[in-house]
Amino acid sequence: MAKFKRILLKLSGESLMGEQRYGIDEQRLGEYAAQIKEIHDMGVQIGIVIGGGNIFRGLTGAGKGFDRVKGDQMGMLATVINSLALSSALTAIGVKARVLTAIRMEPIGELYTKWKAIDSMEAGEVVILSGGTGNPYFTTDTGSSLRGIEIEADVMLKGTRVDGIYTADPEKDPTATKFSEITYDEIYTRGLKVMDLTATTMCKQNNLPIYVFNMDIVGNLKKVMEGEPIGTYVHN
Repeated sequence: MAKFKRILLKLSGESLMGEQRYGIDEQRLGEYAAQIKEIHDMGVQIGIVIGGGNIFRGLTGAGKGFDRVKGDQMGMLATVINSLALSSALTAIGVKARVLTAIRMEPIGELYTKWKAIDSMEAGEVVILSGGTGNPYFTTDTGSSLRGIEIEADVMLKGTRVDGIYTADPEKDPTATKFSEITYDEIYTRGLKVMDLTATTMCKQNNLPIYVFNMDIVGNLKKVMEGEPIGTYVHN
């Protein structure tokens, strides 16, 4: 029995690089698709948002002289590329997937609406929500929060390369200790960077919990859905 009925899964674009320095690693893409299939077979309704950092990051572009709005638009298109790749990988293993875009771009994907997304999930399709919010100055974390709230997800699962939230960056500080759960207020008080402030505030105000875990270890997504405490649960 799955712990959550409907989820918003946030995937890192950078994680899709695998061991590469750029682009999409086919092995990592296949592993993600297989993990998603595992929980889809449990009857979980799945919405997915993927970042675009493996292809282009708007903020980085702005730092190198790109116009910020154009840079963010390029980042949005990067998320669409990743979404199409994941959709293709899921279809290849027998999972029906639908790409919805925040900006109109048929025939690449259908324009997102809350009701189209929910209808598709209830029909057994994995829905991949691409293009961020459709607006500049918002990260894909904020896009994930917005979509998670809109589709009435039970939880946002934030798949990262670390296994939860720590008192400090565990990749830089070996003394950092991990939280099994933490409140939004504690995150603010401690100044922890789980997501950007806008995204975190939206989740807090709309009572959408977040579960942070390591998606790069094959099998972890199913463990989360089975209630195994492998990450950090963030709640009000």
